[in-house]
Amino acid sequence: MRHCSVQVRGLLTRAELDRYNALMEVGSYLESQERYDLAYTIQQEVDILILPAIERLKDKGRARDKATAEYLESLRQQDGDFEEKE
Repeated sequence: MRHCSVQVRGLLTRAELDRYNALMEVGSYLESQERYDLAYTIQQEVDILILPAIERLKDKGRARDKATAEYLESLRQQDGDFEEKE
């Protein structure tokens, strides 16, 4: 079973995380029994389950990029103001 990243796991809600852990446990058991056909189905469910958390991670990245752009723009404006005073 493929785990999702720590960043994605950190953005799962409590209910999603509980379901994720249960699915991973079932998938690991199925793999230990060499039932890869059924483990594949469980992995697909995990992939669907983590999609909202992936979107939340993307949103955080977009917000961070926007904040960085605003900060850099404010630095440019301050630099422009400084040059005008001289």
